[in-house]
Amino acid sequence: MELTKDGFLVNREEWTPEVAHVIAREEGIMLTEQHWEIIHFVQEYYDEYGITPIMRILAKAIRNRLGEEKGKSKYLYRLFPDSPVRQSARIAGLPKPPSCI
Repeated sequence: MELTKDGFLVNREEWTPEVAHVIAREEGIMLTEQHWEIIHFVQEYYDEYGITPIMRILAKAIRNRLGEEKGKSKYLYRLFPDSPVRQSARIAGLPKPPSCI
């Protein structure tokens, strides 16, 4: 699989759950059902809007669909400790979010 210099998949078509596990391990994350719920949410959001949202919008969208607790920053940072937006997008096989430097 080809990656950008920032570690994001060049071709989303190459994404599989196995690829997600490899990327997650590189991030120091062992994927659980809670991770997969957010990963699938981010993929669906990207498919609908063509962009990975900034943290505030991501949290609000998750809150609206998955419930108040899962939309809290504390919950998202527990799953993706370095950056919920960057790490979930990278593991989901999405392009680097524009909000990430």
